[in-house]
Amino acid sequence: MTAELKIEGLRVSVAGKEVLKGFDLTMGAGEVHVIMGPNGSGKSTLAHALAGHPGYQVLDGSVTLNGVDLLSLSPSDRARHGLLLALQQPLEVPGVRPYDVMAAAGAPLDGLRERMIDEAERVVLRPELLERFLNVDLSGGERKRAEMVQLGTLRPQFAMLDEIDSGLDVDALSAVARRLQAATTEWGCGVLAITHFSRLLQELTPTVIHVVSAGRVVATGGPEMADILERDGYEPFRDLARA
Repeated sequence: MTAELKIEGLRVSVAGKEVLKGFDLTMGAGEVHVIMGPNGSGKSTLAHALAGHPGYQVLDGSVTLNGVDLLSLSPSDRARHGLLLALQQPLEVPGVRPYDVMAAAGAPLDGLRERMIDEAERVVLRPELLERFLNVDLSGGERKRAEMVQLGTLRPQFAMLDEIDSGLDVDALSAVARRLQAATTEWGCGVLAITHFSRLLQELTPTVIHVVSAGRVVATGGPEMADILERDGYEPFRDLARA
């Protein structure tokens, strides 16, 4: 069966305020879906709600991964079912090394260190940084590369990227985008990328671009949608959200 992530009518509130107001999206294996929209439109709320962040209350709707009710699972079980979230600002976890995280996430232990080193080399991350505590004393670019090491090691069915391009220089962005693009064909990873900037899409080829405004998808198109947004901005799509 082809992998599928399906979101239907998702409504989510944060601190008592409804942010997602009927969000719909369906994506399959190997597809790259890009979400773009103005600040406060609900993009990051979507990622955190799908991952099971405790501060995000689901009011209505459904999310299934290969037919399994994702919303009924704990955050760790969602990850075990093949969902990975890469944060805009990866957290430091003193006392815990990347190897420990991968082992706890269910990565096969046989040859795990070697696979992690291989993945580090693919994204031009010094392998010795994997011996540090998770993200401790790493630059912003190194943290984003380290998240790609996690992706390549765990091989999730779907990867959600919350502004992973934020703060990256040209070389780091290129390394991250190339690894993501390769993942779509190597094991059919579906990529859900939240971004403000079309530069990520120079090496990560979108299957679909969704424009989000006021908590829901208001327009969907192909790669050309990025050029439209660069030219016209989000104001025309705010009108669609109010319709």
